[in-house]
Amino acid sequence: MKMARRRCDSRPPEPPWVGKTTLIQKVTQALKSSGIPIDGFYTEEVREGGRRTGFDVVTLSGKRGPLSRVSSDSSTSRREYRVGQYVVDLVSFEQLVLPMLRNANHGGDAEKKLCVIDEVGKMELFSQAFIQAVRQTLAGSGTVVLGTIPVPKGKPLALVEEIRSRKDVKVFNVSKENRNSILQDILAAVESCRR
Repeated sequence: MKMARRRCDSRPPEPPWVGKTTLIQKVTQALKSSGIPIDGFYTEEVREGGRRTGFDVVTLSGKRGPLSRVSSDSSTSRREYRVGQYVVDLVSFEQLVLPMLRNANHGGDAEKKLCVIDEVGKMELFSQAFIQAVRQTLAGSGTVVLGTIPVPKGKPLALVEEIRSRKDVKVFNVSKENRNSILQDILAAVESCRR
């Protein structure tokens, strides 16, 4: 979460399947129910016949589009962005996410708005426009950011490391053991950053 000059950015940095997105959704619902202005997106697994076939981007305003899908074609005849077996749909991702991020710091509200970014990961980082928009959102003073970043493994992701090393970022490590009990800590941190 972030705040002007003393920004906080809570980003659960854990491996897949510990419940980061579910936790983000619970935090979002709790904040929405208390009347806090909130926008953003989360990623959701897409399954067909019990098998994961990709991921969708879902905005908090209810729009949905593909982030990635399993590719049955192993050739790379055209320019593709791939993470493992998934081909990233950069056009769909950018059409859904960029307008929301660009509007994150606009408006004359006295209260800081909340922007949810789930997540800043390999697939999302193929978009240079997304990287720029995340940096601008973090640099702005009118928005608190709640997002997720992956645990460091393999080759470091430049923007993820940049976020992790910011002094105005508060990182919560989410695990299967603490994912239910950490909710109140994150809500408290968001409230603190909005003041």
